[in-house]
Amino acid sequence: MVYYIFTLVFFCFDYFILAMGLNIQYGEAGILNFAYIGFVAIGAYFTGVFSLPSSAGTGQHYILGLGLPFPVNLLLGGLAAMFFALIVALITLRRLRTDYLAIVLISLSLVLYDFCNNFVSLFNGADGLYNVPEPFAKAFGLTVNSFIPFFACVTAVISLLMWFVMSRVMRAPVGRTFRAIRDDEVVAAALGKNVFLMRLKAMLIGSFYAGVGGGLLIQFGGSFNPTAWLPGETFVVFAVLIVGGAGNNIGMFVGALLVETLLIHLPAFLPEIPGHPGLIEYFDNAVVGIVLMLMLWFRPQGVVPERLRRAASFGVRSGLGMLPQAPIEPAALDRP
Repeated sequence: MVYYIFTLVFFCFDYFILAMGLNIQYGEAGILNFAYIGFVAIGAYFTGVFSLPSSAGTGQHYILGLGLPFPVNLLLGGLAAMFFALIVALITLRRLRTDYLAIVLISLSLVLYDFCNNFVSLFNGADGLYNVPEPFAKAFGLTVNSFIPFFACVTAVISLLMWFVMSRVMRAPVGRTFRAIRDDEVVAAALGKNVFLMRLKAMLIGSFYAGVGGGLLIQFGGSFNPTAWLPGETFVVFAVLIVGGAGNNIGMFVGALLVETLLIHLPAFLPEIPGHPGLIEYFDNAVVGIVLMLMLWFRPQGVVPERLRRAASFGVRSGLGMLPQAPIEPAALDRP
C-alpha cells in the first residue's frame, strides 16, 4: 500500500514541475509549445547518460556515459533541455506566432522522436535507456521498495524549491512583462519591450523545468524509451494546466493532483475487469477527455483561476493634504 501511495506522490510532484514549466511558456508568455514533451525527453535522456557508466559491456548503445552523481546529473539534464530549447527558439520564435509556431513545434517533436528511435548509438534506439542508477541507493542502502518513498520525498522537496523560484520570477518585473506580451504583444513592443528576447527567456526557463521533470522520471523508473514521450503526452501536461488553471502555480499543483495522479495513474493500480483487459486504461483516457471538454465549456479559467493584483491607492496633494483617489487596477497579473 505504501508503495502505491508514494508512487502517486512522485507523479503528482513531478508533473507539478512539468506543469510549471509549460505554464511559464503558455500560461505566462503565450507560447503554444506542442513539442513540450520533446524537451522532457531531452532532459530524461541526458540525465540518463550522465548517470550511467560507459556503454562498453552494458549491452546498450549510448553517448557519454559519465557516471555523475545526483544532483549534478539532474541539473545537467535540465541544462541540456535548455540548450536544445535555445536552438529551437532562435529558429522559430522570431518569425512564427500562435498556430504556425504550434504546427512547427509538434512537427519538430515528431522528427526528434523518429531520430532518437532510429539512431541507435545515440540513446539505444527503440529500447531506450535502462538500468539507470537510483540516486543515493547505494549510499543509504536502499532496497527497491524503500527507494520509492525516499525518492518521492526528494522529488517533493525539489518541486517545492522550484515552485519558490518560479513564484519569485512571476512576481518580478520579468513576470509582468511576460503577461503583458501574452495579453497584447503589439502594445508591449510599442512600450519598448523586446518581445523576442522575453519569449526566449520564457522558453528557456520552461524547458529547464521540463528537463528536470524528465530527469526525475528516468531516475525514478530506472528507464526511458521513445514510447514514454509520444506527442500525446504533451497534451496530458496541457490537461494539467487547463484543469488546474493557467497562469498560477497553485493551479498547476491542483491540476497535477486531479489529472495526472487521480485520473491517469491511480486507475493503473486498480484490478482489471474480468474478460476486458485494458478496458480501464481506455475508459480512463475517455474520462480525461470529458473532463477537459467540461472544464473548457463551463470553467475555462480552471479550478484555481488566475487572479488580478490591485495597485495601492494613490493620492493627490492639495492644500488640504492628501486627497484619496479610486484605486488603479493595472493589467498586470499576480501569481500565488
